[in-house]
Order: sequence, then C-alpha cells, then structure tokens
Amino acid sequence: MFENLQDKLDRAFKVLKGQGSITEINVAETMKEIRKALLDADVNYKTAKAFTDDVKEKALGLNVLTSISPGQLLTKLMNDELAVLMGGTVEELNISANPTIILIAGLNGAGKTTFSGKLANYLLTKKNKKPLLVAGDVYRPAAIDQLEVLGGQIGVPVYTDRTSKDPVAIAMAGIAEAKKNGQNVVIIDTAGRLAIDEGLMKEIAEVKAQTKPHEILFVVDSMTGQDAVNTAKAFNDRLDFSGVVLTKLDGDTRGGAALSIKSVVNKPIKFIGTGEKMEALDVFYPDRMASRILGMGDVVSLVERAQMQFDEKEAAELQKKIRKNKFDFNDFLSQIQQIKKMGNMKDLMGMIPGVGKAIKDVEIDDNAFTPIESIIRSMTPYERENPDSINQSRRSRIANGSGTNIAEVNKLIKQFEDMRKVMKQFSNPAAAAKMMKGMPKMPFGK
Repeated sequence: MFENLQDKLDRAFKVLKGQGSITEINVAETMKEIRKALLDADVNYKTAKAFTDDVKEKALGLNVLTSISPGQLLTKLMNDELAVLMGGTVEELNISANPTIILIAGLNGAGKTTFSGKLANYLLTKKNKKPLLVAGDVYRPAAIDQLEVLGGQIGVPVYTDRTSKDPVAIAMAGIAEAKKNGQNVVIIDTAGRLAIDEGLMKEIAEVKAQTKPHEILFVVDSMTGQDAVNTAKAFNDRLDFSGVVLTKLDGDTRGGAALSIKSVVNKPIKFIGTGEKMEALDVFYPDRMASRILGMGDVVSLVERAQMQFDEKEAAELQKKIRKNKFDFNDFLSQIQQIKKMGNMKDLMGMIPGVGKAIKDVEIDDNAFTPIESIIRSMTPYERENPDSINQSRRSRIANGSGTNIAEVNKLIKQFEDMRKVMKQFSNPAAAAKMMKGMPKMPFGK
C-alpha cells in the first residue's frame, strides 16, 4: 500500500534538496509535485488542493534551523499534516454499554462479514469482551455460512435464523439472545448490494432505528479508491455512521480512500484490515499511517504486535536460556510460530524505518518459514534440545525426512548458531551497550 505515493513524494522532496532555505518558489514547485502525487493516488481533488495549500502556507511561515535541511523540515510538516488529514487522533470504539450494539454496513464484496469476525476476535482477545455475532444478511446464505465458520474459528457464538427473511426481527432476536446468555457486545452483519439502492437504504435504516446501535461501522474496500469515498458519503447521509473500516489495505491500493475519507464525510477511520487472517485487524492511528506513507516506518505498531504475541513469563524464561547459551531448536520453532501470528511479512517489514522502500519490489513469501519448520520438525526431541549433537549423518536423515537437502539443513544450522552468538552478546547489557554505540543516529525526531 502507498508504495507509488511514497516514490512520488520522494521525488517531490528532491526539489528542496541542497536548498539553503524555504522560499515561495521552491515550496510552490514542491507542492505542485505533491498535489500531483496525491491525485495519482486517487485522493479527492478538493482534499488534495486544500491539503497542499495548507502545507505551503505553514511551510512559508517556518524558519529553517541550521541543523535541519528544508527537505527534512517539510517532511516533518507533511508528516504532521497528513496525520491531521486522516483524523489527527485515534478514535476508539464506544463499548461501554451492556450490551453494546455494533451495526456493520457496506456494499457487497467490501469484506463486511470477514471484518465482523475480525472485530469479534479483537473484542474477545484484546478487550476481554464476550461478543455475539448476528447473521443479518437474509439474501445471501453463503454469508451466514461464512459467519458461522468464522465464529467457530475464533470461539464466538453466532446467532442465525435461516427461516426468517426479516433482518430487523433477526437483529432484535440476536440482541435478546445476547442479553439472555450474558454476551456484552452484539455485532450485526447486514446485507450488502452491488450498488447503492433505495431498498437497501430503507432496510438498513429500519435496522438502525429498531436496534439503536452504539456504533455503526461502514466497511469500505480501499482498492476502490474515490468510489469508496463517494459510497461512504451516500451511506453517511442516510445512516450517520460513527466510523469507517478500510479493508484490503494489504492489496494493490493507491491509498486515496484512506487520505480522503475523513475530510469528505468527517467521520473517523477506526480500523484497517491488512490480510485474511482473523488477527489481521489494526486500530487506525493517523500519525502512524502518516509515517508509513512517508517511508518513515511504524515501529510502535510493530512493537505492539510483538507484545500481543509474546508472553512475559515465557520471555523471561527464554532470556535465562539465552544467557546460559541453552537456546535450542524448540525455542526457535516457538519464536517462528509467534512471528507468523503477527501478520503479513511484507507488512511487518514495511513498519521498520527505511526498510519499506528497500523491499517494495521484493516478493516476500509468507510460506518462507515452511522449509525451516519442516527441518526442525524432522529432528528428534533430543536433537532439538541439543543442537550441537547434530552431526553429518543426523543432518542427512533430517534432510530426507523434511523433503529438503543437506545444503539447506547446513545453512539453517549455521544461521541458528550465528543467531545464538548474537543473542548471547545482547543478553550481556555491557556488551549490548558497546554494540549500540556504533549504530548511526536518526537525522531528526518527532
């Protein structure tokens, strides 16, 4: 996501490289390029013009510090203004009521049903809530089946009534079911259409009127660009929804919807979907997304994803093993499993400052860990616990058992040994501090 926009913004900032000061001429030229880049990314024209005019006005009012170049200063200003354009601050869900009613709306194919499952999983695992999913799409039996499958995967009950064709009655019965069983959040998945039509609008408006939801989330396929924004405006005029969900941001999207939607409908983006897995749902942080658009990474989100997967007690035990040089292949396999749960590998790499641009043309296979896991699983329990015992004959057996070859097994064991050495060094605070001293510093901070 946003790769083309990143490239074009980089070219725009090059106008200011080597300049000793910010002037009306060089800023105007840079803003022209930035406006063009935003329009190419399918950003709403009025939004792009208002944004660049605002940045230009603020840039001309700034004094360039001797330690910061005009290009760096404008990047910092762009970062702040992009965050404001996308909402400024994070908008959390209102889930204080018991039960909290959440209505999910959107067109067919936007990913409403998948998002409903992801949201239930998020509320269950991260907010300690007891959600109930309600299958309110009476026109598409496959949507009911899909919701039941998703509910089964994440351990969340699903209320269905395949005999009824009344979405209002189903929604109300679902709410009653939640109250009876002590579920404190009700997520109502509604029917979509291939296009906006009056029948859909009346129907979902009636569901809203009867259920009185605390949150109405409009799900938008971000790959549809400005069409997504126009659809959101039409739905908002009728539903007055409380927030937007952008799905498929891991796909080939230009990012225009993310940059335009807040300014056009004046409703916050609350969540973004970044993959098919139930864990691939992130709360939307405008400042973090702005940093990623400008190629500055998103270390905070990366750390948060890691913290969700790594248990503190387990981490403490692992640290002890590393200090004693007892880190083994069982530990290594466990770490791989936890990394895989964090999400799409290219998305994770893109959160590291400077890495996103470097890997933009590189295909990163999410199954890259499979051969490694096969090799480790072909080891005996003794070999996993005692990596130094794996001699040449054992390596041949492991290669045959894993469907790989001796060269791949040797390479993995060599990488494992190198990793153990580095981990041992970093487990010693004095040695780690000495290594960190030689690392380069960032040019400026926020």
